[in-house]
Amino acid sequence: MDTVDADAPVTPILGLDAATTARVLATAGRAPSLHNAQPWRFRTGADHVELRADPARRLPVADPTDRELRIGCGAALYSLRLALAGAGIRPLVSRLPDPSDPQLLAVVRRGAAMPPTPEQRRLLEAVPRRHTNRRPFSDVPVPAPARTALTRAAYEEGAWLQLVTDPDDLAVLGRLAREAHARQSADPAFVAEMAAWTGRHGGHDDGVPASAGGPLPAPNHPWVTRDFGGPAHPRPAPAAFESAPLIAVLTSHLDGPRDDLRAGEAMARVLLTATVEGLSASPVSQLVEIPDVRERVRRSLARDRPPQVVLRLGHGVPVPATPRRPAADLVDPG
Repeated sequence: MDTVDADAPVTPILGLDAATTARVLATAGRAPSLHNAQPWRFRTGADHVELRADPARRLPVADPTDRELRIGCGAALYSLRLALAGAGIRPLVSRLPDPSDPQLLAVVRRGAAMPPTPEQRRLLEAVPRRHTNRRPFSDVPVPAPARTALTRAAYEEGAWLQLVTDPDDLAVLGRLAREAHARQSADPAFVAEMAAWTGRHGGHDDGVPASAGGPLPAPNHPWVTRDFGGPAHPRPAPAAFESAPLIAVLTSHLDGPRDDLRAGEAMARVLLTATVEGLSASPVSQLVEIPDVRERVRRSLARDRPPQVVLRLGHGVPVPATPRRPAADLVDPG
C-alpha cells in the first residue's frame, strides 16, 4: 500500500511495521471534514486502534451538537478501514463501545488476513486524488453507471443516497440553500468561526486555504457557495456554473451519534467512488446545519430518514489538495 505519503514512522499497530502504520494513519487523516478541521485522534495499542473525537477541533457555532464532527470522524473511520484492507487486514470495528466515554467513537481490531478486493484497491488509489471542488462543473450529465455506483456505495455502508432529479424538488432545495446561507452570513458568530478556519495562506496543516475557494456564482444562481477566500484573497468575478448540477442527499435511518458515524463512513465511500468515476464533489452544508432548514429538507423529499450530507456532483477540473496534519500528530498519547 503506497497511496499516501507518511511523514515519519509511528509506533506499529495491528502487526504492521512502523512505516506501514504511518501510511495507514495518514490515509485515515485524509478524510473530509467540516472546514477541514480534522476533528479526530487515534489512540493506538499493540492489538487495537481507538478513533476518538478531538474536542479542541469542534465548531460550536456551525455544529453545536457535534453531528458534523461525528460525520467527519466516520469518514476517517472508513478511510482507516480502507487503508487496513489495503494492508491485507480485515478490520473488526466496534462503534461507540463505551457509553461512559462519548469521545471514544470506535475501536478497530485485527481480523483475518485478507487481500483487498479490486474495488478496495481502486478506492484506496483515489484517496490522494479526492479533493472538494468548489469551482464550476461542466453541463455534461453524470452517466447512469456512475449514479448506480454512488448509490450502491452508500447502501453498502448502511445509508441511502437520494439523487434529486425532480425539478420541483431541486427548486425547493435551492431556495432553502439560499435562505440558510443568508441566515448564516448574517450571524456574526458564524462568520467569525468560519473566518478562523478558512482563507488561510500557508503555514497551516488544517483548515481551508484561500486557494481552495472558487469563483462566485451569478447572483441569481440557485446554488450558493461559501466564500473561503477571506478579505485578503477576494474571489474571482461571478462565473458560469453548471445549469443543472446533480444534487445528492445522503440520509441515515435514524438520528443519533451512531447514525452520524455511519453516515460519515458512507459519505467517505461515496466521495471516493465519485473520484474513481471521474467526478468532482462539493458539500452544500447550509442545508443540514440549521435545524429547521434540515427538517424542511427532510419533509421536501418526502422521506422519513434524516438528511445528513448534501452533495453537488459533476465533472470538474482538477483542484489542489487541502493541507493535512502529519500522521504522528494524529496519535493521542493517552
